[in-house]
Amino acid sequence: MKTIFSIISVCMLSILPCFAQDAQVDVASAGVTVEIQWFNPQCVRILKTPTGKTMKKESLSVIAKPESVKYKKSEANGTITMTSSSMSVSLDKTTGLVSFSSKGKYLISEKATSDAFTPFNDAGNPTYSVKQMFQTDPAEGLYGLGQLQNHQMMQRNMTKLLAQNNTEDFSPVIQSTKGYGIFWDNYSATTYSDKVNGQVGETSFSSQVGDCIDYYFMYGGSADNVIACIRQLTGEVPMMPLWSYGFMQSKERYKSQDETVGVVRKYRELGIPLDVIIQDWQYWGNNYLWNAMEFNNPDFDRPQQFVDEVHGLNAKMMISIWQSFGPQTKQYAELDKEGLLFDIATWPQSGLSHIWPPRMDYPSGVRVYNPYSDKAREIYWKYLSKGLFSYGIDGWWMDSTEPDHFDQKESDFDAPTPLGTFRSVRNAFPLMCVGGVSEQQKAESRDKRVIILTRSGFLGQQRYGSNVWSGDVQSSWDMLRKQVTAGLNFSLTGMPHWNSDLGGFFCGSYNNGVEGGAPKNPMFHELYVRWLQFGVFTPMMRSHGADAPREFYLYGKAGEPIYDALVDAVKLRYRLLPYIYSTSWQVTKNNSTFMRALFMDFINDKNVYDIKDEYMFGKSLLVAPIVNAQYTPELIQKDLKENDGWSKDSRVASAVPTNVDFTSAKSRGIYLPEGAAWYDFWTNTVAFGGQVIMAETSIDKIPFFVKAGSILPIGPDVQYSSEKKWDDLVINVYPGADAEFTLYEDEGDNYNYENGAYSTITFKWNDKSRTLTIGDRKGSFDGMLASRKFTVNVIGGYLTEGATRTVTYSGKKTTLNGFKALSPVQTVKIYK
Repeated sequence: MKTIFSIISVCMLSILPCFAQDAQVDVASAGVTVEIQWFNPQCVRILKTPTGKTMKKESLSVIAKPESVKYKKSEANGTITMTSSSMSVSLDKTTGLVSFSSKGKYLISEKATSDAFTPFNDAGNPTYSVKQMFQTDPAEGLYGLGQLQNHQMMQRNMTKLLAQNNTEDFSPVIQSTKGYGIFWDNYSATTYSDKVNGQVGETSFSSQVGDCIDYYFMYGGSADNVIACIRQLTGEVPMMPLWSYGFMQSKERYKSQDETVGVVRKYRELGIPLDVIIQDWQYWGNNYLWNAMEFNNPDFDRPQQFVDEVHGLNAKMMISIWQSFGPQTKQYAELDKEGLLFDIATWPQSGLSHIWPPRMDYPSGVRVYNPYSDKAREIYWKYLSKGLFSYGIDGWWMDSTEPDHFDQKESDFDAPTPLGTFRSVRNAFPLMCVGGVSEQQKAESRDKRVIILTRSGFLGQQRYGSNVWSGDVQSSWDMLRKQVTAGLNFSLTGMPHWNSDLGGFFCGSYNNGVEGGAPKNPMFHELYVRWLQFGVFTPMMRSHGADAPREFYLYGKAGEPIYDALVDAVKLRYRLLPYIYSTSWQVTKNNSTFMRALFMDFINDKNVYDIKDEYMFGKSLLVAPIVNAQYTPELIQKDLKENDGWSKDSRVASAVPTNVDFTSAKSRGIYLPEGAAWYDFWTNTVAFGGQVIMAETSIDKIPFFVKAGSILPIGPDVQYSSEKKWDDLVINVYPGADAEFTLYEDEGDNYNYENGAYSTITFKWNDKSRTLTIGDRKGSFDGMLASRKFTVNVIGGYLTEGATRTVTYSGKKTTLNGFKALSPVQTVKIYK
């Protein structure tokens, strides 16, 4: 059969440079038309349709446009190869299969499959189920896919249905230790499969609905560069407000405005740092008024006073909003009139809010809205702006953005949207509803940065000021372990802001067998402390849950180990704020990532490829959270009931220990990545990488290490993020390699930084000359410090003259030298 080839931008000579947008091949022998679109030298889009079919697909995630890319084209043995400055793409004109390489190094290739296009009837619309298989190297690490609760670091040897739900969020993105990434651009339910067949890996995406096979291949050579490619395609990350990196307190739920304000007031009285209080649901009244976006509950009858009192205590307020509406709300009436409500079973199912299980003889009538409609998103924001934003609410907690969908029937997915059936776009639901709020708030006001805490995410959401949390997870050690890998793989899809309910959501089982419930149960004490300590090193630190209150003052008092451990964790978070906020700028400016799987920074150390309980937080801190019980029994998963904690049999009550000594020292084995020396943050002792050590732990500390060749700013002891200026920062220098750190500052909570209202100060350490250079300050903003002090500590586990200097800095380059040399000495115990 005849094979037809055409280059849209014509270039006939095979080895001369070409500038082309598209290459299209009709492979009649394979029954497929293949189109290659260059977006930039590092990224191509591959589109495949059955021969004779034409289609034009607009991506919901990708907002970039193809560039005019310079490449060389050649043809040999029936294969067309196009080579950019970064990679080569080869197309077999007989099979229609595409392969990828870089500078002669093979990366990955498509693999033939008989079910690439399977006819599918999508609510009367004839289309296809689509599948693409790839041949992968069994030895390479593959990561990503979003937030999975499978406790796997590498997403290999598994089959997983990617369909949004309460505790798992999916974006069909993978990236490899070979330095490439793939985004499968499809929004229907998709099955990811990876297996080894002989000496060959077979990795595939298979989607329920698709008019075409559509994916983006990116080669960056490193995980950071792949993430940069992803964000160039799907949107850069805006700066979050400074306060959003402080501590947030929440629970299910504060039942009056006086209770909510009282929590903030109590934290202030006790000197516990706090930036945000979060108001959960039912401030709107009963379930028939579900998500009315108004304070109709009589216990919230002074809404402006409510918000003003929180602000008067130097705290911010976030508030719960949902993607569904009760039948007595104004939104319901307007959306229903326009045909913009789905008819699917959702939460809450009963109109009686005080009864569990739900009384189905009193149906709530609550319905999910259709965010795929521009008009629906406008209606949503109209009521949100008038009913809540007008009072000065600082941020949104967008719950149920999957959405909750109970008693699913196949006919539910036949529901039409402006973009196709609900079936065809279901996984993009969070992208659409979060994007609707973000875009309209920013259009209305640039004085307050968008911050949206949400329960689900899809690629592209990072451009909307979105921070995804891991849903209503169980309060168990097993689930804590799963959060580490969930957050790391979510971050590897290119979305950097992630968090979890610190302490877990469902903790009701810890109420069993203990007078006073979970706040008096030492098993929950230990779990809560360790989860909160993990939260210090996540992009958002937020305590929340059901079944028991989470306020620290209910877990003891000053001088008691559990209370002190909780408070100390929050104080550590605030001391690290200059590092965290500067890392946020690197995320925005240079496409960096907060939570970094170890292979991102230590690609040559294969020992780190599958480590599940350590990671880098920013580029300087190695974190090893305690994810196993050390002081109390750890009940295992078989004792858990779905959504209701542990079964209420005698095993639970009898397992509760008494007289637990939380003051005793413990230890934890930690692998230190090869290629660096590591300083214990707490002791400043140094160990070389490439070994497992035994680190001492206690209830009030988790192990974390600073990479040699780092500069770490330490902020003041504060009660909230903006309480004190950063006019006397401690600058810790960790010798052993050259180091560089850029301190970022701006006005904190507006978009003036987009117009250049910010400043940076770059610190550089020369390890050979033992010299620290503080560069000229660049930029300015309202309220910027004209002069400040820096106290510089060169860390080495010793006290000698010259190790600490204090310098007054007024924005001009300053050089400090004369620091004494130190050779890192292996002083910590090796764990056998």
